[in-house]
Amino acid sequence: MKRLGSGGTVEYADPGHLHTTNFIRNSKAIGVLWGVFTFCFAIINVVVFLQPQWIGDTQNSKGTGYFGLWSACTVQPSGGHVECVGKLDDFDSILNTAFRGATILVALSVIATMLCICCMLLCFFVSSSTVFHIVAWLQLISGCLLLGGILLFSSGFEDPEVRKVCGPTARMFNVGECGLRWAYILAILGVLDAIVLSALAFVLATRHVKLQPQPEPIYGGSMYKGQMNPGFVNEGASVDGSRKSLNLQPVMLMPHPDAERYSEFSHHTARSKSSQYRAHYASSVQNFQL
Repeated sequence: MKRLGSGGTVEYADPGHLHTTNFIRNSKAIGVLWGVFTFCFAIINVVVFLQPQWIGDTQNSKGTGYFGLWSACTVQPSGGHVECVGKLDDFDSILNTAFRGATILVALSVIATMLCICCMLLCFFVSSSTVFHIVAWLQLISGCLLLGGILLFSSGFEDPEVRKVCGPTARMFNVGECGLRWAYILAILGVLDAIVLSALAFVLATRHVKLQPQPEPIYGGSMYKGQMNPGFVNEGASVDGSRKSLNLQPVMLMPHPDAERYSEFSHHTARSKSSQYRAHYASSVQNFQL
């Protein structure tokens, strides 16, 4: 493959080397995007854990209010002010056991996500493949914990406080007359995000580039810097290359410095031997090695 170099000259590049360079460049770009989305997943996890807007009332609801993992807020008929119950430091204040279990699972998911961000700093001390493997497992665990929190939270809709808002039809995995709020939907998107990020991290950790060795020249490096195709080596290149590789000096034919020179194709006779211009017969050409 040829490309235009500096000064308008044409340079030839190995296609395998260009493929390796492009792959490494694309892998770095994908790794940066993976890190950015990992930060976004951490933010989603924290928001989902803190926000009480998991389920809430609709126009058909019996009461007015909304519920989260560990907090339940209802609007009082008198005065219209919102009253919330449930505290993280007091698990007994959480409505039911299902909501408590969901709170613990989502909290563990948040911790696993924070560990993912901390493990990114290990790139300065260990190989990137090891970091990708560690973070991939943490992201997968975080996604599973978040999914478990969603399922466990949905199994607690039979609580009397929930039925005061969502009606008597509210039961396990059935929100009744209430509706799903944005925090519940964001938690589902967080599970999908964790699975995709984990799969991408595993791919980046196991995808290695096998570098191709430098091609060796045909003539042992004595003639050409690169490699020649044997099918296109002409006669001059093969002869000249063999001489240089064998360290042989060229041989030149030089005429003998006589006063009289005979043609190499003429035949000597007895009369030519006794000529006055040539006292003795000798070969008209001698070989001298330079």
